[in-house]
Amino acid sequence: MTIEWIKYTPGSVELRLDGKLDTVSAPAALSELQQAAQEYQNLILNFEKVPYISSAGLRTLLTVQKQVKHTGGTLTITSITPTVMEVLELTGFSSILTIV
Repeated sequence: MTIEWIKYTPGSVELRLDGKLDTVSAPAALSELQQAAQEYQNLILNFEKVPYISSAGLRTLLTVQKQVKHTGGTLTITSITPTVMEVLELTGFSSILTIV
């Protein structure tokens, strides 16, 4: 998985994820997303190129969301593929996460 940082405003950043968010990639993704959450209050995760998410990926999203909310920020996920959206809906994460 690769993550491209695209800066918007001083308090917000868009991160474009590319690849599977699974057991192999989740630790590195978590580290990078937590770094972004330390530097920016609001994170926008673009999932257009994420074809698959595992339970490790879901845990990563939940961990980052808790970190962002603790500092008063927001985590928004955009451009979700139908397959990943189905996983989020089946697990109930679609009601926990902000998805646009």
